Amino acid sequence: MIAVALNATHAQSAASQVWSPFVLVAGLLLVGLVADEDGLFLFAGYRLARLAPNAVALYAGAALLVSVVTAALNLDTSVVFLTPVLVHAARSRGQNEAPLLYGCLLLSNAGSLLLPGSNLTNLIVAGHLHFSGAAFFSRMAPAWICAVVVTATVVGLVERRSLRTGAGDGTTPAPFTVGLGLAAVVAVTVFVLALRSPAIPVAAVGVLVIGIRLATRRQHGDQVLRVLGLPVLVGLFGVAVALGALGRSWSGPATALSHLDAWGTAAVAAVSTVLVNNLPAASLLASRLPPRPYALLIGLDIGPNLFVTGSLAWILWLRAARTAGATPSIARATVLGVLSAPLSMAAAVAALSLTGSH
Repeated sequence: MIAVALNATHAQSAASQVWSPFVLVAGLLLVGLVADEDGLFLFAGYRLARLAPNAVALYAGAALLVSVVTAALNLDTSVVFLTPVLVHAARSRGQNEAPLLYGCLLLSNAGSLLLPGSNLTNLIVAGHLHFSGAAFFSRMAPAWICAVVVTATVVGLVERRSLRTGAGDGTTPAPFTVGLGLAAVVAVTVFVLALRSPAIPVAAVGVLVIGIRLATRRQHGDQVLRVLGLPVLVGLFGVAVALGALGRSWSGPATALSHLDAWGTAAVAAVSTVLVNNLPAASLLASRLPPRPYALLIGLDIGPNLFVTGSLAWILWLRAARTAGATPSIARATVLGVLSAPLSMAAAVAALSLTGSH
């Protein structure tokens, strides 16, 4: 209503820019729910715990797993389904879960730079660029590698005393079902990589597989609603449309960004995520074609690691961790984020500069 009151045309334009990311993440979350029901993520976590020769190797493998799942299936899917898996993987070895628990959150944010579908903000900004997923990947891969490596290193160093292997509990995981969940994961990964606008195909896959599970009574409607978190998604969509309409009516944000270099652009974007969340911040700052879109994305994607208000992933992570019986500390996560985010952002911007992208 506020957006329409500001300018109905601008509100419609903002809605047309931001609707697809929300549709995409809904589809990805549905696919993730089915894959989780098939035991895909749980099996991966158990196998990771069993194959790793020590706690450091387990942490490194978990960091890689989180980064890959985030890139392929979105950071929100990563925190929802990998957080409990990694908590259980740590406990199965009798070790402190803190490095894996906090690493899952911070690496999900930092690891969301690689593909358009990895983060809703990528889709909002990339809407101006008209690139395929493969082209986006080629531009952002160096920055993604730097952000992931730096974030994982900082968290590992700070939590190094927790990287100790215990006796383990001797449990053995059940094998995952090779079927609907795995097929859906493969399908949406192909869509995200190959299509410029994968939202509707991905959502269609999500609706199809969850519809099959509901029909066969392997899933329940309350599970679907809980995973989607529609009130939060709808609320963020409304704020994003309002700020997008404001950005189209007021040239202030675009003018300010035009006077900043890549470093300043990333910093402003990071601060904006803390103030208004990264989705509304992306809608405001990318309401017009930003002069340095890739640097803007670095701030929008990694900046949320600074504080709980930065992204929806924080809320999903807290809920998933508590459901798994963990006791996550916002204060501890914030300390780790404040230490890692500026360094990983700097490394990512430096990578952009070296490759000639901004």
